[in-house]
Amino acid sequence: MYTSRPMLLGAHEGIAGGVSTAFGRAEEDGADCVQVFTRNARGWAAKPLEDEEVSRFRAEARRTGLPVAAHASYLINAAASDRVVRRKSFDALADELGRCETLGIPHLIFHPGSHPDHREGTRIAGEAMTRALEAVPGKARLLIETTAGQGDCLGWRFEEIAALREAVPGALRRRVGVCVDTCHVYASGYDLTTEDGYERTIGELDRTVGLGHVRAFHLNDSKKPLGCRVDRHEHIGDGAMGLAPFRFLVNDPRFADVPGYLETELRFQENLAVLRSLLRKGGAAAKPKKPAARRGASRAAEAAP
Repeated sequence: MYTSRPMLLGAHEGIAGGVSTAFGRAEEDGADCVQVFTRNARGWAAKPLEDEEVSRFRAEARRTGLPVAAHASYLINAAASDRVVRRKSFDALADELGRCETLGIPHLIFHPGSHPDHREGTRIAGEAMTRALEAVPGKARLLIETTAGQGDCLGWRFEEIAALREAVPGALRRRVGVCVDTCHVYASGYDLTTEDGYERTIGELDRTVGLGHVRAFHLNDSKKPLGCRVDRHEHIGDGAMGLAPFRFLVNDPRFADVPGYLETELRFQENLAVLRSLLRKGGAAAKPKKPAARRGASRAAEAAP
């Protein structure tokens, strides 16, 4: 079944010293692709990108050839019922999409947000995406991330992800894709731990969203059990999911061109090695590079520019 080349494997790297420095960190970790923040992910205020840093980022992207995606600020709630939070979220989403366009980053991954009324929340999130796409013409896409369904979060069922895409009108919808987080999908009740369960899940994703709209994966195990609706990431193989879902996924030819990003801090080299140990022989994945000496600083401390 799985004979084609496997997916690209990478990680979310820190940007201390400038967003361009993430490429060097990704090389040290032996990554095939890299995810970054383009601004402080835990604050509303953000410094404008400097021209020199934009040039350095684009040069590093060319030098390494690593595909790159950005993750939006955790503060953004595109479906917010509170009007102040909604305005800030709309502005921040457009700003971050603009940063991606400036840097040449093709994908901005964001959480769709929360609202007690999911139908109304979907409408509001659709307005947020539409405004951002209209404000930032170009090639950069928004990727709606699947969620665990914690609290009032939207996007924990594939039908909701499809509805969120549909909330963006006309041609603009072509610039809206999906990022599937393995931990979130499992926590929301989709069982990936057996081959039959994996195939049922991917089949449902295809029927509702369409696999052609899946442009990225977040590769995270889950600290909590199936259907818990709690978002708690764990290192690959150390959580409730085990290794089987990742073996199915990294060898699935349907996702050979879709990058997968680790998000668990500090153990990127180890987690990449585990994922690569699951690859079937005959695949054409990039060979893991010799691990570099690990810096003493925490990657979590490097998240802010």
